[in-house]
Amino acid sequence: MKKLLVLGIVMAGAGLVLSLAGAGEGQARRSRSLGRLRHVVLLKFKDTAAPEDIKKVEDAFRALPARIPAIERFEWGTNVSPENLNQGFTHCFLLTFRNEKGRDEYLPHPAHKEFGQALRPHLDKVLVVDYIVRE
Repeated sequence: MKKLLVLGIVMAGAGLVLSLAGAGEGQARRSRSLGRLRHVVLLKFKDTAAPEDIKKVEDAFRALPARIPAIERFEWGTNVSPENLNQGFTHCFLLTFRNEKGRDEYLPHPAHKEFGQALRPHLDKVLVVDYIVRE
């Protein structure tokens, strides 16, 4: 009986250690994301922008992470909200940088400038918001 009790205590302790280790991993993942800088870009195209022009802009923006090492993560999509509050903005691009320094390398980068030149003829409005990730 004593052996079973000791074995039960050891196994329960091992489970607690495994649970704590898993909790530590989640905390480490969260802390790695803290301090990251998110660069949110919303685009509203001119009414005269043809679908093929918009596709070229999308492709050019999607190519930036391969050309600019400071971009750690990139995602994008088009508005699907049923609320009709987008004020004509149809495209959202979200770039993640390690910190403000990464963003500051991105802004004057020749590939970013080149993208801006390709975008400008089709752009009605742009809205940019940068924020530091906090939890």
